[in-house]
Amino acid sequence: MMLDVERLDETCIKKLANEEVLAIRVKGFLPEDQAIRIGDKILAPGFEGYINAPSIGRIGMAFYEAENQPLLIEDYFERATGNIAELRNRCAPYSSPIDTLRCMLDESWPAGAHLENLYGRKMYVGLSRVVKPGVCFLAHHDIFAKDAPESFQARSLEAQFACNVYLNMPTEGGALQMWEDDISPDRFDEMRGDSYGIDPALLGPPALEVRPEPGDFIMFNSRRMHSVTPGVADPRLSLSFFVGYRGNASPLTFWS
Repeated sequence: MMLDVERLDETCIKKLANEEVLAIRVKGFLPEDQAIRIGDKILAPGFEGYINAPSIGRIGMAFYEAENQPLLIEDYFERATGNIAELRNRCAPYSSPIDTLRCMLDESWPAGAHLENLYGRKMYVGLSRVVKPGVCFLAHHDIFAKDAPESFQARSLEAQFACNVYLNMPTEGGALQMWEDDISPDRFDEMRGDSYGIDPALLGPPALEVRPEPGDFIMFNSRRMHSVTPGVADPRLSLSFFVGYRGNASPLTFWS
């Protein structure tokens, strides 16, 4: 279900795209002490809640928050470049882990990798996501075509991956859970109602449960249902983005 690798390469990305595995993990992508220091620097100036999931904190704006509303979409693009720079500034004097991963994806994939372009504009990448102690990150899936239904660019994806670098972890909990069975977008919307996600208990036991350590990197199939168990005592901070796959001969793209 999950493949542990020493580094990202073409082979492991293809295994994920072909659904041979649900997730791949690079343990110790960052040294643990460095991950924690970067996390503390990112958290120090504070953060906001998601527009449509206020119990989850974030620095930057996720495209799915726009929910096809023109003013919010415009706000997303207006803030994209500044939000990328803000993460670099918060990480300094360390390099932004997102910048490192962007280079690694470009170097490891034969056709390269680049920032996603939507509606003729470059997207944001590098969301900082904070889950406070005691908060369950509800089960959900992430599908680009749902967020940008009028875009061929979004509908052209053959697979979509979520990428997370874990910086700060709670003393207990904060595990990533994944389910193998697919749920259609319409069925999911019916189940969730006005919420961004559903109670994980409704899905039965997960096919995969893994508790990351600070510094770990995990890349997984975001079209499968996934959630995060409640943490104890400390917040859970990760840097996250999506990767789009359009076949072995096409470049990978990334966005948040």
